[in-house]
Amino acid sequence: MEWKLELVPIPVTDVDRAKRFYNEQVGFAVDQDIRLGGGVRIVQLTPPGSGCSIVLGTGDGVLPVPPGSVQGVQLVVSDVVAAHGELLARGVPVGPVQHVENGELADGPGGAWNSFLYFSDPDGNGWAVQQGPPEPEPEPEPEPEPPRRPRPDAGTGTWPPDGPCADGPRRPAEPGPR
Repeated sequence: MEWKLELVPIPVTDVDRAKRFYNEQVGFAVDQDIRLGGGVRIVQLTPPGSGCSIVLGTGDGVLPVPPGSVQGVQLVVSDVVAAHGELLARGVPVGPVQHVENGELADGPGGAWNSFLYFSDPDGNGWAVQQGPPEPEPEPEPEPEPPRRPRPDAGTGTWPPDGPCADGPRRPAEPGPR
């Protein structure tokens, strides 16, 4: 049996501001933005390539924890330096790329599974971005087969036209000595 993590609630004070931050600045896709009765609103967003989404919400019982109280949600990317550049270009206040060295964080990348960056949303919910292994190179497309030329007797049912099959199907050879 598989146990898949599908949805992580992120408590925020202003759903519209958080939706803009996660969609426009961090790059998550907006999956749903639902308004129900009683002031309940649920916004679901998914990071690119992820099978797990986040949910932002308001209203009674939607997210019963204080805004900014989620810390350490982790995303994994194939290139943390490129992710750092993308986040900076989109205006996300992000810390430097760091790695663990001698039990402490040091500036600069440290390779697969040992390169990180950190950022927070406008409410203070904290995120980590970790570099995993590089994405595999895509398999090259196979060469297309050259087009086949039509047989000269196409549609006549025999080949060669006056060969051994011209008079009908061949019979199996009789068993015996050769």
